[in-house]
Amino acid sequence: MILNKSILPFFLLIILFTGCEGNRIFEQNKKFSDRLWTIDETVVFDFNIDDINQNYTFYFNLRNTLLYPYQNIYLSYSLEDTIGNVYSSDLTNILLFDKKTGKPMGDGLGDIFDHQYKVIDNYEFNNPGVYRFKIKQYMRMDTLPEIMSVGLKIDRSIDKK
Repeated sequence: MILNKSILPFFLLIILFTGCEGNRIFEQNKKFSDRLWTIDETVVFDFNIDDINQNYTFYFNLRNTLLYPYQNIYLSYSLEDTIGNVYSSDLTNILLFDKKTGKPMGDGLGDIFDHQYKVIDNYEFNNPGVYRFKIKQYMRMDTLPEIMSVGLKIDRSIDKK
């Protein structure tokens, strides 16, 4: 009986983590060499949508260091099919440091901080197939320092069609 009580929390944790992963259909990050993101560097992610009866939520993943010189970052994105038809695009502002205190936002360890920012909520695809998501930095510097990586995460939305 004691053995069963000690194993139960372990199995509950496995179920919890498996349940969290169940909504994710895509996640990929692109690392920047030397922590530099140039203004002409577009990060492209290709992913497949099979289920059009499901809605999807898109997130930016961003990793920066404490030496990043601004409190925010502007990112532009476009959601396209593989022949270039644009279904959604926008410019978004992500706050990386608190405006008043300068305290880093996101989850961090040491001088590295990770951010996940919801960018499209409950998106509905009309056709299955391969889609492309493009991300560009839209700051005033040609080369943006101390950005380690940018990525895309797509989850199935809780609210279905």
